[in-house]
Amino acid sequence: MPHADSSLVPSSIQTKAEFWDHVYTQLEGLFEGQRYWVSNLANASSLIYNSLLAFEKYFGRSDDKAVNWCGFYIHSRFFPAPSLSLSSSADPLDQDRLLLGPFCGKPACQFIQVAPGRVRGVCGDAYTKRQTVLVEDVDAYPGHIACDGETKSEIVIPLILETNGEPHALGVLDLDCLALKGFDDEDKKGLEKIANLIVHASNW
Repeated sequence: MPHADSSLVPSSIQTKAEFWDHVYTQLEGLFEGQRYWVSNLANASSLIYNSLLAFEKYFGRSDDKAVNWCGFYIHSRFFPAPSLSLSSSADPLDQDRLLLGPFCGKPACQFIQVAPGRVRGVCGDAYTKRQTVLVEDVDAYPGHIACDGETKSEIVIPLILETNGEPHALGVLDLDCLALKGFDDEDKKGLEKIANLIVHASNW
């Protein structure tokens, strides 16, 4: 089967639970034999985004309910160090941030601060609290970062890797929607399962 066909959603899928189980299974196939995190996150963002566009019962391509962004922000420690050294006056807290990773959608914020006292936005909160944040109305969320003014709701799932029983946040999976209350608990449950798959299918 061509890789692109993995984003097709069979007409037999009618519930969100069935949908997210289908996406999970398709991701397992795409990850087979590949553990490089950049490649896996790239395929995951594309598969989730395009599958949601194809799932017309709840999302689709409608201007009033489509998911308009799906992607990842990953902590800067997982990226190669910049070739230019920091000046002596540079604030080391500036390096404690999430950097834009693979995504599908319009251009987005390139980084999000997560240093103590500087945390901002839904992504920053999900990362630092180590828990999913589901926002029904982004305009009512304190500190929301508006990368796209058309976004009305958002869900952000932290990527958590447990090492020796200790949870370590790697980054976040972020989805935006054009509808108010675009995501619900079924989406939260399905996406948390997918986030766990992504973490354990990749080398960090």
